[in-house]
Amino acid sequence: MTASIQDRKLTGPYCGYHQNWEGESLRELTEVGAGTPSGELLRRYWHPIHIADEVGDLPKLIRILGEELVLFRDLSGNYGLVHKKCPHRRASLEFGRCEQHGIRCCYHGWVFDIDGTVLEIPGEPQGSEHVRHAMEHIHLGAYPVREFRGLLFAYLGPPEEIPAFPLYDTYEIPDLVMTPYAVPFNCNWIQVLDAIVDPVHTAFLHESQFSDGFGKLGAIEFYHRDKIRFLGTASRRVGENIWVRVNELILPNFTQAGAAFACDGTQLRHFGRSAFTRWVVPLDDRHTMAFAWGNFGDRADPHEFNTLEGMQRIEQGEVLDRSYEERQRRPGDVEAVEGMGSIADQEKEFLLPGDKGVSLYRRQLRQLARNLEKGQAPPQPADLGTEFVPTYGSDTVLHRPETSEFDDHQLLRETGDRVMNILFDCDEGPAPERDHRIISQLQQLG
Repeated sequence: MTASIQDRKLTGPYCGYHQNWEGESLRELTEVGAGTPSGELLRRYWHPIHIADEVGDLPKLIRILGEELVLFRDLSGNYGLVHKKCPHRRASLEFGRCEQHGIRCCYHGWVFDIDGTVLEIPGEPQGSEHVRHAMEHIHLGAYPVREFRGLLFAYLGPPEEIPAFPLYDTYEIPDLVMTPYAVPFNCNWIQVLDAIVDPVHTAFLHESQFSDGFGKLGAIEFYHRDKIRFLGTASRRVGENIWVRVNELILPNFTQAGAAFACDGTQLRHFGRSAFTRWVVPLDDRHTMAFAWGNFGDRADPHEFNTLEGMQRIEQGEVLDRSYEERQRRPGDVEAVEGMGSIADQEKEFLLPGDKGVSLYRRQLRQLARNLEKGQAPPQPADLGTEFVPTYGSDTVLHRPETSEFDDHQLLRETGDRVMNILFDCDEGPAPERDHRIISQLQQLG
């Protein structure tokens, strides 16, 4: 008789037979369609959906949160995001024509404004009661879109619950060049999002891609603040310096970290900022897009990486267009997360203390989704600040030689804690003033 899964011996030499079963995914998190717990939660937030410059005079068929949608820019320069199928005879609006206001269906010429209002029904008698009734009672499904610094953002939730559009302090850094980019992942969004609160993986996956300092584990710490903010820090020894790198997640999917190429721990640095300002956006359950700005300047990464290949390397450690052999020899984030399968079987994971950040944010994401099912609106990023939302993704390098008085691991941990306390204590005030206070206090440390 075949042994049940419960009866199988899962450990021991050559136990492949007993482990030959597929685990389940965390469906409460991985499924993003309308009506699912995570799908409904995600629909309560603004998400980037496209690079603005890539929308021309033709409509674009896109997929976001499992929905097939048509994105367009009408001749007045207004962006629309609408359901794919015309409500008249269900023709696809991807073949429609952009008008002065709205989009015209190719099949019978109906015209819809960017908010879904029917503007014109040709082919019927003028003044027809049927036309009047249709124009009053039919709306094409549509979602609000706004352009911000070259990215298009959309809100796919209930229109009566539309949240404030969050403004982050990163947008206020002087002389920072922010270039939009998008990188696809052929897997579930949770697999991509996990990495931002997993500072351990950089020491192995990225040790030869960025700098030698990335290959050092150092002291790892995790922080959970304000219900939707999660941080993972790595404090590493680089010669006589200690490099404190801060990775940041603001739920549901906003991420920042330190620089990719500007910092290697060998030079003093005080609150250097993130290589990217990034959202991990589910297209559907099995496909994800990282929409972001690559950040370039004295506080971020060098301008020489402001290229398509440079931003791919910042995003995942390697360029995307590589042979299979190259991907095996030098895998990046894409290979690591896609290799888990299009939807990972998280049921079979064996989590350890280094995975604390992953466990914390997943648990909170589930809780927010369950609260929403009970009627409790989720907290918003815009709630974290008045004028701008303070963020922490950064690099700080301080002069801290090893000493016989302290165990070096203890010194690493203590230095990381002091840096984070300064960041946390300086949350208030306009973004430039906050930056000045943080930098000044860090300089006093070393």
